Amino acid sequence: MIKSATVNSLIKTGRVFFAIGIIAFGIQQIIIRDFRPEILPPFPSWAHKFAVFPFITGIALIIGGGIILGLFKIKEDIRKKIFLYLGCYFLLLIVICHIPYNLVFGPNKAIHMGVWAPMLKELAYCGGAFVIAGSFKNTSLTGINNQRQSFLKKLIPFGRIFFSTTMIIYGYSHYLYTDYIKLMVPGWFDFPVFWTYFGGTALICAGVCIMFNIFIKPIAILLAIMIFLWFIFLHVPDAIDNPYVEHGNEIVSAFDALLFSGVAIVIAFTTPQRVNSKIWVLPF
Repeated sequence: MIKSATVNSLIKTGRVFFAIGIIAFGIQQIIIRDFRPEILPPFPSWAHKFAVFPFITGIALIIGGGIILGLFKIKEDIRKKIFLYLGCYFLLLIVICHIPYNLVFGPNKAIHMGVWAPMLKELAYCGGAFVIAGSFKNTSLTGINNQRQSFLKKLIPFGRIFFSTTMIIYGYSHYLYTDYIKLMVPGWFDFPVFWTYFGGTALICAGVCIMFNIFIKPIAILLAIMIFLWFIFLHVPDAIDNPYVEHGNEIVSAFDALLFSGVAIVIAFTTPQRVNSKIWVLPF
């Protein structure tokens, strides 16, 4: 049995990982003077023509990440609201920008999974924000009317579903794009195809288990460890070798892995495990 103090420390670690990723996104947007494709697709085009929009949102992401890190003395209910509003921001961009772009305005056919990759990342960001908002268990949403408070609270359970969806589809992509993904396996690892399939299978299984609350604690812990090891052994070396590719995207993509690891940690230690219930019932 893990002590409550250790659990609280692990939850805080997960929040820190998430916050570092959010800050990295904001810094990149300020540097490149444009939105990350994972945040905002080419649609609407006018949003990319004026550097003020990515600059303002970049500053907001940095400040939000700093608040999440605890760099500012702010009450926990405010921090919870920031996570909820951040999740709503990502969800709004998915609905009104990513989906229309992929289905209508994009140059590529929507049947190709690669077209949906940026949106799936944002779906994981969105889910992660809701998951971490839910980690503030005994915090009420002061200063919000009851109707809006009720709506925001109803979004929290969807966080795990959104995050799991990304994990499952990304896992499937290991089978669909094996020739590309196997190149990410370090040279000192033998059998790159095996590790590609292993990682994909692990993501799919973990996503399904987290979505349906099946052995969620050990599964989420293992997922967090696996993604953190990818961060250390795959993404960090790649970022060091290719720091200027696509305006430093390899560096920031490394923080995607750190963010995902943090979300998995928080899921592991904040989600009540279902007992004597049918596994196919979604945990709403």
